[in-house]
Amino acid sequence: MTLIGSSAFGATKVSFDPANNLVITGKALFPISVAVLPPVEGKTPNGESAWQEFRAAGVNFARVAPNDFWDKHGWNPEGLRVAGKYLDQLGSANIYGWMTLGDELAYVKPDDEQKQAKLKAMIEMFKDHPALGGWKGADEPQWGNMNTHGKRPPSSIATTYARVHELDPNHPVIVLQAPRGTAADNAVYDPYLDVTGMDVFPVGYPPGRHVPDWPNKEISMVGDWTKIIVEAAHGKPVWMTLQVAWSGVAGKGKTLRFPTFPQERFMTYEAIICGARGVNYFGGGHGVAQTLNERDRPLGYNWTFWERVLKPLLAEINETSPLHPALLASNSRLPVKAEGASDVEFTVREVGEQICILACKREGQTAQVTFKGLPASVTGGDVLYESPRKVEVKNGQFTDWFGPEEVHVYRLGR
Repeated sequence: MTLIGSSAFGATKVSFDPANNLVITGKALFPISVAVLPPVEGKTPNGESAWQEFRAAGVNFARVAPNDFWDKHGWNPEGLRVAGKYLDQLGSANIYGWMTLGDELAYVKPDDEQKQAKLKAMIEMFKDHPALGGWKGADEPQWGNMNTHGKRPPSSIATTYARVHELDPNHPVIVLQAPRGTAADNAVYDPYLDVTGMDVFPVGYPPGRHVPDWPNKEISMVGDWTKIIVEAAHGKPVWMTLQVAWSGVAGKGKTLRFPTFPQERFMTYEAIICGARGVNYFGGGHGVAQTLNERDRPLGYNWTFWERVLKPLLAEINETSPLHPALLASNSRLPVKAEGASDVEFTVREVGEQICILACKREGQTAQVTFKGLPASVTGGDVLYESPRKVEVKNGQFTDWFGPEEVHVYRLGR
């Protein structure tokens, strides 16, 4: 099954359409990414190619970083060689890579000729690779406590951003933030990025330890922070990074905890509803080795989580899913409102004669919710992924039940 055109046609050209969808060589797509990868020659438990398995399930992007390697080379000659092998493998499966610049090259100073030369060499090495989809710039610069040991001002990423685009005008620079600060705090980085987003990992013990000062400790914090970074982005695309595993659930003194399928599903849909135009799932690979069981450890990837959670979830949003056209559509201007619960979030998308409503409810109490404002011509439709459930629409409205952290996806016909 080929979901993206073959990368054999040469270097890619990336742009964004008016809905903020990524467009690669003329084709719009909803980025579905994985980060912290299997080994470069990665295999599934059945001995098949990890990259073909990812692609068949709907993954179309993968982050390539120095800490993905079994032997951590950084961006020295051997590390660059291995990175090239990763891109080759991704390209063979029609997956695009976003290449991490790393702390060494994401914060190049204007007068540091040595690092500017190293950055130039790296960009020129990979910019024409047919599997390159973008560059991952600075990691969480507004917070800075993970890798840079303190906040980095916007000026610290300006030289790298300018240099990358001088050398490679065809690929975006992606800068993700930690869930910290206000929209205004994060907005000042906008001049030096093309795509932004946040890394939000709510699942752990105690809940919400990833953002200790944020009052909402539940998984619905994903929606809180998506809204903040969408406001900060000032119209630029937002991709949200969601949890498989992270340092707060792995390692000494930590209690291992993964999102369940309903939790990962809720976080994914809430991010999309609140404005994300791409999703990235972090922490499946050997870089968090404490999360791998006996079967998966030699393979360097959490195939157990993949089989139980990610693969069935991606079936709902990938390019062959019935929902996918709506994920590429602009937000509708229909005057739809939800009544009955103040904590229901939703977005409306129109695709031809279909109207899709993606809706989720935060924690709270189970409630009946009425959606109003639909065209009079709409009489009903399906509740996707809950077959055989349907809803009947009368006088432009319908009512349905929502439990805590529940998602419903309605596909209505005019």
